[in-house]
Amino acid sequence: MNYSQQLLSSCKTIETVKQFQAYLSKIGLGSDPYFAGKFLLHCATAIPNALHYARQLFIHFPNPDVFMYNTLIRGFSESDTPRHSIDMFIQLCRNSLALPDSFSFAFVIKGAANCRSLSDGIQLHCQALRHGLDTHLFVGTTLISMYGECGGLEFAREVFEEMAQPNVVAWNAVVTACFKGGDVQAADIMFGRMPVRNLTSWNVMLAGYMKAGELELARKAFLEMPVKDDVSWSTLIVGFAHNGCFYEALGSFRELQRVRMRPTEVSLTGVLSACAHVGAFEFGKILHGLIQKVGFFWIVSVNNALIDTYSKCGNLEMAQLVFERMPEKRSIVSWTTMISGLAMHGHGKEAIRLFHYMEKYRIRPDGITFISILYACSHAGLIEQGYEYFSKMKNLYCIEPAIEHYGCMVDLYGRAGKLLKAFEFVSQMPISPNVIIWRTLLGACSIHGNVELAQQVKERLSELDPNNSGDHVLLSNIYAVAGKWKDVATVRRSMIDQRIKKTPGWSMIEVDKIMHSFVAGARQNMIVVEAYEKLSEIMLRLRDEGGYVAEVGSVLHDIEEEEKEDSISKHSEKLAVAFGISRLCEGKSIRIVKNLRVCRDCHTVMKLISRVYALEIVVRDRSRFHTFKNGSCSCRDYW
Repeated sequence: MNYSQQLLSSCKTIETVKQFQAYLSKIGLGSDPYFAGKFLLHCATAIPNALHYARQLFIHFPNPDVFMYNTLIRGFSESDTPRHSIDMFIQLCRNSLALPDSFSFAFVIKGAANCRSLSDGIQLHCQALRHGLDTHLFVGTTLISMYGECGGLEFAREVFEEMAQPNVVAWNAVVTACFKGGDVQAADIMFGRMPVRNLTSWNVMLAGYMKAGELELARKAFLEMPVKDDVSWSTLIVGFAHNGCFYEALGSFRELQRVRMRPTEVSLTGVLSACAHVGAFEFGKILHGLIQKVGFFWIVSVNNALIDTYSKCGNLEMAQLVFERMPEKRSIVSWTTMISGLAMHGHGKEAIRLFHYMEKYRIRPDGITFISILYACSHAGLIEQGYEYFSKMKNLYCIEPAIEHYGCMVDLYGRAGKLLKAFEFVSQMPISPNVIIWRTLLGACSIHGNVELAQQVKERLSELDPNNSGDHVLLSNIYAVAGKWKDVATVRRSMIDQRIKKTPGWSMIEVDKIMHSFVAGARQNMIVVEAYEKLSEIMLRLRDEGGYVAEVGSVLHDIEEEEKEDSISKHSEKLAVAFGISRLCEGKSIRIVKNLRVCRDCHTVMKLISRVYALEIVVRDRSRFHTFKNGSCSCRDYW
């Protein structure tokens, strides 16, 4: 018997499981309830993709006991189809030879929680009451968690209050439920009432604060924690990254290393996400080395984060290298991330080629993959291919297009100058277009100077989001380029009357592993003064050697020409590149991240700098990557 158990535990795939089943049948133990139960448990919880096989075995087993039912209920509750756990529980209740126990209820209630089905959860609660198991500590704790997941905060608190002696697990569950219900104050009160707090309690509070966006409370809780584990650090780093506090995420990871805590898969993916957002290429390279050193290079999620980081930091070659050298089987996320990276850099045909390879390897694309491939077609001007993939998504893969897919198609037509086609596409959408769809079309009107359509689109946007500064500025620029200065003044006056402020443009550059941010017109310090001085020198050289003439078409007409040139010369990306030239070693690429779309004048200046100074400049703006080299840009002036 011990030998058979050892054989079972060594089974790691469904093929070896089938061989073991044949062995059991051969030695006469195929119908033994003990071995059948162990066999089902192993298939349902330890072998990937073996749950369906376990169910088939269960169906053919005569008179299954409650343990066997519980095994499948548990397996399905934690699977992608948790609804089946409720079906199995119903079968158990109809079986006259087996009665549900506390494990049955705990597992099926978890299934209802994963279904986010409050109605099923309430019915199961009633069943637990009927069987006298609602006050069972295990069942009660799972009920609290279920109500928290399904938005029934008051029910969760009632169950907790009715528990005779709640343990620390129950306390943690009710605090979690308060956070999920959006009641941070209630979570604070319950945490304060806890008679005993363990490390999990503190981590629950930390995670709750982070998800609620209460960063100061999260930071305070972290500092007050008597003991911190890898979950605490990972929660802090990922929380900062998800809340847009990227510098804090990078700083927290440095502190994790300073206190000699070993990084985990979660903390590494979190800090790599922060690097990707701010374009911290050098920091990302250090993390890559650390990943190799600690032996995490085989983890798929870490490699996916590395691909994303290198892509968003402007080094596509390193992203491709990580992708090609992944030791484990690539996931759909791996393929999609690489396709997205190629798309961001304007390599539409390469992205399509990789998509075809993915299909060849029988990796089924999902909705996010199609967003990436449509984005690639849009930024490379591949109109026919884009429409082909949009149709393929629906007709071949049966993926119903979401608002993001429609947005990609509008962008595809708009960038190519087919504005009426884009407007017609929006008008015929089976779902109501949102602000992003209309804003995409307004941006296309700006690129191609279609004032009449821009006015129609702006009217729609005013109904949906009347106070968005970007829409007003974009319409103002469209009027300015068309020479409609009275309309420009009307838009600007409207912004003043409605107290709508323009979103300030900022650009960031990494120098000596430190991120420096520049904002036009911001308060000056030594770094900014240095950037301005170098920029004056650069602009003078561009006029003398590059024949630079400022593009001032969209600058207000009621100021002098010299002031117009001075206005656009101080854009944040120009300051960032000037600082890079001042500080970085000769021959080193300059990488800049900008929060807004690069303007035409800055685009021209970057091309000239790349030729006159023999530099490679990589700029990531809100829309895509621009790699400037030898006087030209990778976008081929199509952005």
